[in-house]
Amino acid sequence: MKITAIRLDRMRFPLDPPFQAAWDPVPRRYFDATLVRVDTDEGVTGTGSGDTMEGFAGYADLFLGRDPLQIASHVRTLEAISFHAGRFWPLEAALWDIAGQVAGLPVAALFGGARDALPAYASFGEARSPAERAESVLAAAAAGFRAVKIRIGRDDTAAGLAAVRAAREAAGDKIEIMVDLNQWWRMPGDLSPALDLAAVRSLAAQLRELGVLWLEEPLPQGDLEGMRMLREQTGIRVAGGEMARTPGELLDALEAGALDVVQPDVVLAVGMLRARTVGESALLRHRWFTPHTWTNGLGLLANLHVAAGVGGGPFIEFPYDPPGWTPQRRDFFLAQPLAIDADGCLPVPRQPGLGGDIDESAVTRWAQE
Repeated sequence: MKITAIRLDRMRFPLDPPFQAAWDPVPRRYFDATLVRVDTDEGVTGTGSGDTMEGFAGYADLFLGRDPLQIASHVRTLEAISFHAGRFWPLEAALWDIAGQVAGLPVAALFGGARDALPAYASFGEARSPAERAESVLAAAAAGFRAVKIRIGRDDTAAGLAAVRAAREAAGDKIEIMVDLNQWWRMPGDLSPALDLAAVRSLAAQLRELGVLWLEEPLPQGDLEGMRMLREQTGIRVAGGEMARTPGELLDALEAGALDVVQPDVVLAVGMLRARTVGESALLRHRWFTPHTWTNGLGLLANLHVAAGVGGGPFIEFPYDPPGWTPQRRDFFLAQPLAIDADGCLPVPRQPGLGGDIDESAVTRWAQE
């Protein structure tokens, strides 16, 4: 089997009203997505998505004519490219989609098949008032979610803490609450100063009293010692690593005792094969492995297959913050938006490959010129 073509379908889906993410100073008026299709000479096509794939065209020849099932070799090529250009991990996802189809198995089975579903947590994206956030937590619980994640902007931690407190008072102990400070990485143009260890320690102690399950990315990525101290001094779990550039960063963080929860996104950070290594290393240390999934439905599926395959958890992230961010917006080019089941879990698709059914009419309708 040989790769005969790599096609990129670029789409732009309008958001009305716009979505204002707590980690991004610029309101999102469009949702850009790129669908990667890898064609083979045996008629099998794999699909992947997540990153924009900008700049990939100059590297396509490194993959054409090669066996798509030699994934470890392709991963080394992608890692070399990432040193010089972008992180093109959706291509690896498409290769695993091919491998699953050829084997007649879901990709999760190729990664170990430890679980066939994972409990999902509603991952909120916007910064809202305490009353609004309390209402949204109750709505998420009514929709079947067992846990939620609330973003706190570093520019107004008091308001964020008030939102978490209001959510806890409204929901009681029937739902887990996580909190994200988004300090590991930055959006382009965000030059605001990071919260220092003293400020984060005070915030973490108050969140711990509110029963927060974990505090995500509380400090910039290089401050492993600060994150270790935060864990030890407050007793709160620390999560991070969603946008790490290399698996070594995550393994070093585990070795330094900086993280309780590792979260590499397989289509944005280190790819599926390397995420499996990181996840298994975390689990062997009795840490949690629950990837970041804030891309689209196909990217979410790629993360689900790896996490379920190795036995990750205790949750899988499910981007969800209606009305601004809904499964319909997130998964606009899929035939059916992903949804949790009656038990609040996201099931692994049973069909071979990743299991993402593409709505070709949506790809055509929202194609970028």
